Amino acid sequence: MENTVLHRAETRGHANHGWLDSYHTFSFANYHNPDRMHFGVLRVLNDDRVDPGMGFGTHPHDNMEIISIPLEGDLEHKDSMGNTAVIKKGDIQVMSAGTGIYHSEYNHNKDRLTKFLQIWVFPNRKNVKPRYDQISLNEADRHNRLQQILSPDANDEGVWIHQDAWFHMGRFDKDTKLQYNLKKKGNGIYAFVIEGNVTIGNISLNWRDGLGIWNTDSIDITAGSQNAELLLMEVPMKI
Repeated sequence: MENTVLHRAETRGHANHGWLDSYHTFSFANYHNPDRMHFGVLRVLNDDRVDPGMGFGTHPHDNMEIISIPLEGDLEHKDSMGNTAVIKKGDIQVMSAGTGIYHSEYNHNKDRLTKFLQIWVFPNRKNVKPRYDQISLNEADRHNRLQQILSPDANDEGVWIHQDAWFHMGRFDKDTKLQYNLKKKGNGIYAFVIEGNVTIGNISLNWRDGLGIWNTDSIDITAGSQNAELLLMEVPMKI
């Protein structure tokens, strides 16, 4: 397939801080790869594992859309806007950092790991008023279909961000086939395999592999294993 970039799981940046074991699809912190700075406006895709009772102390962000997707366990959030919340598998959390926020994220549990995806997207509006939101999704609604979890529209399914981006998640029976049609011309799509094996076009992807595709109107998806789980992130290619 033309106009693609393939990121195998084992080629990601890796930082093990003891309490935090993190894999970086794109350059982040001490991992710097000039060929992997971002995919369009998708700036960060971190696959984090946090030990029981541990977490990220209070730290600042600004002018970034920050999305957290728990995969296992519970993540406790506190921020300078006064929000205190716990997100779990099936939830999605979003922050528009805008003019600036401080927040902390901790493993809420003292007896088990928390695993989550941390995603940063460049916004299409700078210096907006900071905001926080989280929702609980019905995971049954993504069985053999793509469940929308994020969009630019506050009245649409999922959470919303200041960007013309759409995220979907699906969990599929083996050999399930479907097509994803991009929502906006000029957007690309980045696929990340959470579990199992998936084929997109003629490219076979395994656990935690990522594939970016641009200059296309649609992609064809085939599940290569039972309970294959996929995250699709459609984003503008121009920052």
